[in-house]
Amino acid sequence: MTEYAGIIPIVIVALSAAAAMLAEAFRQPGERMPIAGLGLIGLVGAGIASASLWNSDAHSLGVIRSDNFALFINIVLCIVGVLTMLFSNEVIEREHLPAGEYYALTLFAICGMMMMAAATDLLVIFIALEVLSLAVYVLTGIRRDSLASAEAAFKYFLLGAFSSAFFLYGVAFTFALSGSTRIDAIGTALSAHAATSPTTLTLLAVGLLAVGFAFKISAVPFHMWTPDAYEGAPTIVTAFMSTGVKAAAFAAFVRVFLSPFEPLQAQWIPVLSWIAGATMIVGTVVGVVQTNVKRMLAYSSIAHAGYLLLGLVSANSAGKAAILFYLLAYAVTNIGALGIVALLGSANSDHDELRDFAGLWRSRPGLAALMTIFLLSLGGIPPTAGFIGKWYIFSAAVQEGHYWLAIIGVLTSVVSVFFYLRIVVMMYMTEGADVVRPRLPVTAVAGLTLVTVAVFYLGIMPTRVLDLALDSISTIF
Repeated sequence: MTEYAGIIPIVIVALSAAAAMLAEAFRQPGERMPIAGLGLIGLVGAGIASASLWNSDAHSLGVIRSDNFALFINIVLCIVGVLTMLFSNEVIEREHLPAGEYYALTLFAICGMMMMAAATDLLVIFIALEVLSLAVYVLTGIRRDSLASAEAAFKYFLLGAFSSAFFLYGVAFTFALSGSTRIDAIGTALSAHAATSPTTLTLLAVGLLAVGFAFKISAVPFHMWTPDAYEGAPTIVTAFMSTGVKAAAFAAFVRVFLSPFEPLQAQWIPVLSWIAGATMIVGTVVGVVQTNVKRMLAYSSIAHAGYLLLGLVSANSAGKAAILFYLLAYAVTNIGALGIVALLGSANSDHDELRDFAGLWRSRPGLAALMTIFLLSLGGIPPTAGFIGKWYIFSAAVQEGHYWLAIIGVLTSVVSVFFYLRIVVMMYMTEGADVVRPRLPVTAVAGLTLVTVAVFYLGIMPTRVLDLALDSISTIF
């Protein structure tokens, strides 16, 4: 039984997804059924299972390794999933989305994300990538009567198919080099190649895998799908995929490039450094001119991918731990901001234009205050989680001598505060129409409370989480 211990969190989430499907099958038309509760039970159970497996380094089926690194990502994904469930009930009822289908797809996507973080075989990473991608494609277009959602899903699917092909070709070339798709065997083979000089095939393998990962994390120039997909998808789906997909993709990116490909750092660090710089600049500069909040936060997500890449190219202990801390800080903050956007929507409008936030402090002072906190955290203002995350990322870059990247990071962070403050100014300093807004459901209030506590806890007392992150990242080597 111990050989299957590592997949217990994944199995728990999968079972809750199956339960959600069955509940939808037995639900009578018009019957209210707490399907979200099944998802919450599964995610909390998976989080507890992940915590109980800490320091066990359980190996399952030879290709899944639940080391502390994978378990840390599991807990982040469980947090993302729980918050998504808490914010979703109101949105599903308002937009008449199929509840069972929505919750099942969300849970199956989380299964793929967990598998992606724990996989020690490139083919298993590819399978996990497809599991999460197919679920997210359908979630993006789940509003079947919306042309914008259908267009977003179609663009995401087409570009995702191209990125999957790049990744699979990279797996094939890596297999040609090492004779295996197992990460440990690849590392051994590449160490021998690095001792001489990397061949063209080696560079192609590394480059193609990097392209596959770069697409999923929305790095420039593979970011084209992000604004359209984020704008067209239901806002709560945008919150889910902007956090969960990024966490899973970065987890696999880190495991592959800082373990088997570590001997080739001299080749891939300069390339990823330029990608990181371009990603920070493009995400910030284009985000400044957006008037749609979801597109604005999409470009913000691209810029944050650049900051995370900065931690990856730093490749020292501080940078490695900062990636995990930043993923957690960004996840809770961004899902909080987009959760508020989702809750403010109506059946006729997504309430995602900048002008829609005019005078929000009059009709919803509490939501305006919370939105301000989350936006300031995204901008890296103390004492929030975003400030600590950026501080450690930039410190790691300076320690490794990447001064130009650290300078770009600081400057783009300063510029990004401008477009976050545009929303704040609109909420507090612009008169808006008097709008009667319905009361928030208890679940949404609970979700916003959890996010706010997390943002300030990570910003004021980050030491414990940073220690866990450092302990987690050390287990992949």
